[in-house]
Amino acid sequence: MKRFVAAFIVGCSIFGSQLYAEGFQMTSDDIIGQLANRQVFNGFGCDGENISPSLRWDNAPDGTASFAITMYDPDAPTGSGWWHWLLFDIDRKTSSLSQNAGDPTLNIAPKGSIQSVTSFGSKGFGGACPPQGDSPHRYVFTVHALSVRTLGIDENATPALVGYNLNKNTLAKASLIAYYGR
Repeated sequence: MKRFVAAFIVGCSIFGSQLYAEGFQMTSDDIIGQLANRQVFNGFGCDGENISPSLRWDNAPDGTASFAITMYDPDAPTGSGWWHWLLFDIDRKTSSLSQNAGDPTLNIAPKGSIQSVTSFGSKGFGGACPPQGDSPHRYVFTVHALSVRTLGIDENATPALVGYNLNKNTLAKASLIAYYGR
């Protein structure tokens, strides 16, 4: 019995490792547990650099036609969270974003991609800026592998409309979570 249990545990860990290694995933050299001042908003009482992080993803599922990136704060005291970044219609051949791709004026984001309106009311990346004195908020960066080449919406789409279209067309997603408080 002990041999069976040991073999079962070893088999599960090998199988689990293969699933993780083959799974859709996102990584970043810029996001390591806590957000840095580079990823903090410049406005709303915050004085960060408002620079979006570099992101990489791999092992997208078969049938992926495009990607989208979102940054969401579920802890914002709004009743509906806070959307900090909505970037979509990213070509399926793209597997990374450079640091500061979230600034639409720099034209660093992949050609043909769209950065729509955030909860700040502006387009592009809007960094972390929780209310002073709140517990640290969670900031969820997600890459969505989509079944469609384009979501069929433009840069004026609201976060709710983008979210609806993402949920309708997502094949798989991978996320990184970082924290920030002030």
